Amino acid sequence: MPDITATRKQNVLALFQDYAESALASGASPKGLEQAFAATLQISPSMWSQIKSSRPIGDKLARQIDKLSARPAGWLDEPRKNLAPSAAEAAFMELALAAWRSTNSAGRKALREQLKAILSALR
Repeated sequence: MPDITATRKQNVLALFQDYAESALASGASPKGLEQAFAATLQISPSMWSQIKSSRPIGDKLARQIDKLSARPAGWLDEPRKNLAPSAAEAAFMELALAAWRSTNSAGRKALREQLKAILSALR
């Protein structure tokens, strides 16, 4: 059974990604997007920051997010495995693939090591 905390976090981050892409496509400035998203969920920017890092989303808040994001009750709790990459993610993957294919084994090893270092720094 999937971890409900991780599922909720993944889904709320996907909601933010959709919100940000829509706002940016409408000409909104990137500055203040996180605060605006928090306001749409009727939570403080501080709580949004905590949710992104480590705060679990409880049942009451999950239902609030479902409702305020126009999703059916329980939407935040459903695992979604096949999320399509965003435009930025697709561009990154294309760049990474081009770098991978254009180098030799030593270059590929260096690319792997750099990505591992970045990931370990984020943990």
